[in-house]
Amino acid sequence: MSKLFSLIKRAPKRLIALVTMIALAVIVPAALLAWGPDRATFTIANPAGYVTFNSITDNPSHGDERNFMQVREANAGNETYADSISLSAGHEYVVYVYYHNNAASNLNDGGTGIAHGAYVKASIPAVVTKGNTDTKAVGYVGANNANPTLVWDDISFSNTTNGDIALRYVPGSATIHSFGAVNGQTMSDSIVTTGTSLGYSALNGELPGCNEYAGYVTFRVKADQPNFTIEKQVRLVGSTTWSESVNAKAGDSVEYRIQYINTGTTTQNDVVIKDVLPAHMSYVSGSTTLKNASNPNGKSVSDNLTTSGINIGNYTAGSNAYVKFIAKVNSESNLTCGMNTLTNTAVAETNNGSKQDTAVVKVNKECKPKECKPGIPEGDARCNTPKECKPGIPEGDKRCTPEKLPETGAGENILAALGLGALVTSIGYYVASRRQLANK
Repeated sequence: MSKLFSLIKRAPKRLIALVTMIALAVIVPAALLAWGPDRATFTIANPAGYVTFNSITDNPSHGDERNFMQVREANAGNETYADSISLSAGHEYVVYVYYHNNAASNLNDGGTGIAHGAYVKASIPAVVTKGNTDTKAVGYVGANNANPTLVWDDISFSNTTNGDIALRYVPGSATIHSFGAVNGQTMSDSIVTTGTSLGYSALNGELPGCNEYAGYVTFRVKADQPNFTIEKQVRLVGSTTWSESVNAKAGDSVEYRIQYINTGTTTQNDVVIKDVLPAHMSYVSGSTTLKNASNPNGKSVSDNLTTSGINIGNYTAGSNAYVKFIAKVNSESNLTCGMNTLTNTAVAETNNGSKQDTAVVKVNKECKPKECKPGIPEGDARCNTPKECKPGIPEGDKRCTPEKLPETGAGENILAALGLGALVTSIGYYVASRRQLANK
């Protein structure tokens, strides 16, 4: 028993959790707990008469051994081990798996109490989807000659974030803790695939029965969450201020800036940036540049930005890149009268999806209205003034019709002609008489 308490001192100090587990072993039916398979159980005072694992229900250092898998935050104390945990992106977690060959110690001398081919294995979910509150990881302990040949227990992961979380085993993190020569040794990474051997004097699968040969294995997993942002801004060429929107005139050149940031916890490879120019904007050939950690001063890149897009490379968590290019506002002839809003869209495509953002160029085209009269635009009420036949007299007024002249017939015309002839004759006679008087 002295060795048992020595192991307790060297084991994780999980006193609160252990007391809770012991209480659970008393008041909670085994069928309600996440372990298996159903099997015969034993006590410290009455161990098994054959090789079997994790079936003692009153272990002073562990409680009910059927509940042998636990998890905690990597930076939290051992007393925080629990059967479930809520994940946070970027955090690491320690998984604990307890093992104990419950065969009585007096069976070791004859060899019937020694487990052969003893191993430990864990199955870790690749992804915990957003909103999921019960994604299982399962731990297994067994041996070729154990009855049952393997036992299992599980823990639960929940994800309350806005995106899926990937769980990654941390290579080289599996460590065994025991009284034997194997204590503190790094175990094979196959613990999360095909399993890896347990042992006491060596990791050879040979494990005698009794408390002094028990131990536990820990390993780490990391909660990775891929994520990124894209931001689009614009400014007039020559200006120093970036914004979401800018006012321009036909013929002006503007500079666009696209910023990609890897805000997740995983590397994103082969990130592609595309840009969709609106109508009335023209890309300026040779103007695209890329600035990132590999190119701190920026470098010229392909003109494919506004067609098929450009591959800007691979980005670790927290890294970013800027893509800049210039476009020109086309002539006014194709613009509509009034304010033209030209919206440009940038798209970032990654192996974790795509996102987009926009920037706006506003161009105001002033158009003179057509006039029905000098100074009066078409549509004005004054355009409906009626035409006049005379100043101040509108067409259709009776005053526009001239008064009726006196009628003359044929008789009046003859008399007028005779009168005119008589007048001419009289004038001629007068002229002739004056000449005769003058000659006398």
